[in-house]
Amino acid sequence: MTSSPPTEKVSDKARGSKSSSLTNLSDEKAPVKVSTDDLVDEEPTPFRWSDWIFRRKGGPRDANAISTRRSVYDDPVLAKHYWPKDSYENTHRFDPDARWTYAEERKLVRKIDWKVMLWAAISFSALNLDRGNLSQANTDNFLPDLKMTTNDFNLGNSIFRLAFLSAELPSQIVSKRLGPDVWIPIQMCGWSILTMGQFWLSGRTSFLVCRALLGFMQGGFIPDLILYMSYFYTKNELPLRLSLFWISMHVCTILGSFIAFGVLRMRGVLGREGWRWLFLVEGGITLLVGIATFFKMPPGPTQTRTWFRPKGWFTEREEVIAVSRILRDDPTKSDMHNREALTLRKLWRALCDYDLWPLYIIGLLFGIPAAPPAQYLTLSLRNLGFNTFETNLLTIPSSVATIITMWLIAVVSETVHDRAFVSMTEDIWCLPFLIALRLLPNSPNPWVFYGLATALLSYPYTHPIQVGWCSRNAGGVASRTVNASLYNMFVQASGIISSNIYRKDDAPMYRRGNSWLIGICAFNCFILYPGVKAYYIWRNRSRDQIWDAMTSEQKSEYLATTKDRGNRRLDFRFAH
Repeated sequence: MTSSPPTEKVSDKARGSKSSSLTNLSDEKAPVKVSTDDLVDEEPTPFRWSDWIFRRKGGPRDANAISTRRSVYDDPVLAKHYWPKDSYENTHRFDPDARWTYAEERKLVRKIDWKVMLWAAISFSALNLDRGNLSQANTDNFLPDLKMTTNDFNLGNSIFRLAFLSAELPSQIVSKRLGPDVWIPIQMCGWSILTMGQFWLSGRTSFLVCRALLGFMQGGFIPDLILYMSYFYTKNELPLRLSLFWISMHVCTILGSFIAFGVLRMRGVLGREGWRWLFLVEGGITLLVGIATFFKMPPGPTQTRTWFRPKGWFTEREEVIAVSRILRDDPTKSDMHNREALTLRKLWRALCDYDLWPLYIIGLLFGIPAAPPAQYLTLSLRNLGFNTFETNLLTIPSSVATIITMWLIAVVSETVHDRAFVSMTEDIWCLPFLIALRLLPNSPNPWVFYGLATALLSYPYTHPIQVGWCSRNAGGVASRTVNASLYNMFVQASGIISSNIYRKDDAPMYRRGNSWLIGICAFNCFILYPGVKAYYIWRNRSRDQIWDAMTSEQKSEYLATTKDRGNRRLDFRFAH
């Protein structure tokens, strides 16, 4: 960033002046000014086991102590090079001299959690309710009713994911121009109507068309929502929130199983199959959520006041803290307005960012080992003799277990500050269970198969960690917008691959398919993740040798003249 505030403000702020714009706030007291020596240096730990075990409200630190972290804005030479652009929507609330306490920050983050993250989780649940109901429809003779085979089912899933990934970048471009707060509810209402339209499916052709339209309408939703959440959370806070974000997916799976348990009993009502009513009911539920989302997502932390919310969510003091702490954590979040469209140049620059390509390879391969067993669980249980209602209820235990393991692995990742080796635990978990499934006899005991499949699908889902990892390594709003889509496109491509591993001629035990899954899982554990970690360690060390050898004046000259952007700059370090 090269934009700077007015000249007189640069001279005051960038030189470490103790004057504060907060003194002009009418409804709040100005904070007590402290020297920069009292700023917090260490990386914050977003979750402390001792706080949870002993239920400490204030944690180990004094709640009234200053929690403002030291940043580049406290360096009188470098500060001006990181100043927010004038077009940034929150510039008027940014104050590098602002100080706040742990108590104030915790209160603000709790408010953001209830206002922002909770509705984001509800919105994500709406996506997964409509995205996952096909698996529940399968328990009600969906394929025989439409005269389709499992290969048709695989084709439908492949078309859905192909359309989903094709919509990722276009959706992000539209979202960046309109704002995710506008585009996300439009998406939700669109796919809800399409979900309800599946009530009138008539055969293979209509099924494939609906899968394509649904995929295209839902594509881009996840990166849009993650970009929106990054406006409110620091890089250390976001991964744990993303874990809660994906936990809501499994809560939704459990809720969907109970909804299916009741709605599928409507088979025969008005002469229609139960799965038709399932699509209609769940589509109607998510349509209501989509309409409500128009009123539940403000554009950003300083834009919460509107005609139907005249007082807004935050006081002026809280807005200053919200903006200042985000920019102290990551100054690159101020390099674009939240309604600023992506240019072709920025798009191309993000596409060519080869330092994120290793994460795309992870996105392509990490989820394959567990996907086919999860996708075919309901069909496998039906083939082993469980009825429709038993099958829907038997999917619940693995969802509950994944909620627990996903949260624990996210906490471990942020506690030990590691992404690569912690993310690898998903595949390490899956490997022995895949081997066990491969070795089962042709006619296994149904409960033995169910136990192994449930244990496999209770794996610690590390996708939220990797999404946060990609966002952290992007190094700019434009890059974060595009690269989040690219990462998710590779994840969807992974779904296309995994949807075609279990084939009809390999049924019912899918030995050939499980052999492929074992091979991919072993590659991820022993080659892919260690290799990606080694790459980022090498990149950081290479930059350290150059950057650490420079004086403050040399660093300032570099920042003033460099054409490097985002994670291409010498002062950027990759997380791993």
